[in-house]
Amino acid sequence: MATSLTTGRPWRVILAFSIPLLLGNVVQQLYQFADAIVVGRHLGVTSLAAVGATGPLLFLLLGFAWGLTSGFAIPIAQAFGARDNAAVRRSVATGVLLSGATSVILTACAPLIAGPLLALLQTPAELMPEATTFTQISFLGASATMFFNYLSAIIRAIGDSRTPLVFLTISCALNVGLVVLMVGPLEWGVGGAALATVIAQAISVALCLEFVRRRLPMLHLRRSDWRVTRADIAEHLRLGLPMGFQASIIAIGTLTVQVALNTLGSDAVAAYTTASRVDGLAVALLSSLGLATSMYAAQNHGGRRPDRIRRGVKEATWMAIAAGLVLGGLLVAFGAPMVRLFVGEGSDEVVDLAHLMLIINGAGYWALGILFVLRGALQGLGHTLVPTVTGVIELVMRVVAAVALGAVIGFAGVALSNPLAWVGAIVLLVPAYVKAHRALAKLPVAPAEATETSAMAIVGPTDGSMVVDAVVTQPIPVVRKRGLRRLTLRPSRRKARR
Repeated sequence: MATSLTTGRPWRVILAFSIPLLLGNVVQQLYQFADAIVVGRHLGVTSLAAVGATGPLLFLLLGFAWGLTSGFAIPIAQAFGARDNAAVRRSVATGVLLSGATSVILTACAPLIAGPLLALLQTPAELMPEATTFTQISFLGASATMFFNYLSAIIRAIGDSRTPLVFLTISCALNVGLVVLMVGPLEWGVGGAALATVIAQAISVALCLEFVRRRLPMLHLRRSDWRVTRADIAEHLRLGLPMGFQASIIAIGTLTVQVALNTLGSDAVAAYTTASRVDGLAVALLSSLGLATSMYAAQNHGGRRPDRIRRGVKEATWMAIAAGLVLGGLLVAFGAPMVRLFVGEGSDEVVDLAHLMLIINGAGYWALGILFVLRGALQGLGHTLVPTVTGVIELVMRVVAAVALGAVIGFAGVALSNPLAWVGAIVLLVPAYVKAHRALAKLPVAPAEATETSAMAIVGPTDGSMVVDAVVTQPIPVVRKRGLRRLTLRPSRRKARR
C-alpha cells in the first residue's frame, strides 16, 4: 500500500506509521515468548537457560543472514519504483540465488560447529547437551528462516506491508501450537521447541510462495530472468553485506555478554534470558518509532521538505523520551510478575536477578529511544558512516562493561552493559544529528504536492539495540481524472500537467 509521510502533523504521521511496525516486532517477540514460557514451565530452569545460551550464537549467524536478505530487497524496490518489471524479476532471481547459496553454507557448516562454538563461549557443562541440540536443529532449518525473511522483504518492496505481517502472525500462531505439542504431549524436549519454529517458518514460506503465485504475476520468474550478471550479484552484495555486518556487530557484543553470564552460573543465564524476553517488548516499541522516523525523514528528504524533517525528528525525539520513561516505570513496577510467567515455583533467585536487570535497563530506555530516533533520522537522510560507527561504539562499550563490571559486581555489572552502550552511542549521535539539523535549515523548501510515495521498511533482528533496516522510497504520481487540478499548498501554482 502506498503511504505518504510528507503531509499532516509530523508527530501524528510518525506515530501512526510506527504502529504496524510495532505489531510486526511484537509478533516476532512472541516466537521467543512461546519457546521461553513452554520450555521454562514444562522442562524447568535448566532447559530455559540452555535455550537462552544459544541466543547470541544463533543471532550471530542467522542475524547476518537476515540483514543480508534485507539488503537484497533494496534493488527490487528501486526497480519497482521505476516500473521496470524485467529488472524486478531479475533482481528477485539474483536474491534467490544468493539466499540459496547462503542457506546451503549455513545448513552444511553451522550444525557441525555448533558444539565447539558453545564450548568456546564457556557454556556451563550442565547446559551443553540441550543447548547443542537446540542450536543444531535451528541451523538445519536455516533455509526456512532465510527464505521466509527474503520473501517477506520482496512483498514489502513492492509496497505491500500488510501481507508479511499476516504471514508472520500465522507463523507465530503455528509456532505456539507446535511448541506446546512437541514439548508437552510428545515430550521432545528443547529439540521439539527448535523444530516447531522451523516447521512454522517453512509453512509460512509455502504461504508466501502461494500468495506470489496467485496475486503477484509480476514476480513470476521466466527463464531469461535467471541469467544474472556479475554486476547484478556485485550490486546485491554491495547492499546486503553491510546490513548483515550491522547485525553481526550487535551479535558479537551479545556473545561477549553471554560469556560473562556463563561464568556466573545457570541462574544468571536463565535470569538474563527471561529478562530479555520482557525487555524485548519495550525495545520493539522504541525501535518501531525509530524506523518510522527513518521512513519519515527519507520521504520528506526526497520531497525536499527539510522543514518537516527538522520538526518531525524533534517531536519524535520527545515521544521516544516520554515512551522510554513510561516503559521503564512499568518494568520497575511490574517486572517481577511478568518474569514469573516464564518460570515455575522455587525460582526466586532467577526472578530477583531478572527483575534487577529490568530495573537497570528500564532506567536507560530514554537513551535507547534517543538512539533509535536519531540513528533512524540519519539513515533516512542517507548517512551511513555515523550509524555504523555507533554500532561499533555499542559493541565496545557492551564488551568492556560486561567483562570489567561483571568481574567486579557480578550479574548487575553485566546488566549495566546495555544502558552504558546506549549512552555511549548517543554521545556521537547527538552532535552528528545537530550538524545535520543545521544543514537542513539551509536547504530550500519545495512546495508540497499531493503525491503518494511507496514506502518500504525492511526489518531484521531487533536483539539488543541494533535494528537492521533499510528505507527505500519512490514517488508514484497520483492518477487523476481529466479536468481536476493537482492539489498544492499554494493556490497560485499552475495546473499540473496531465
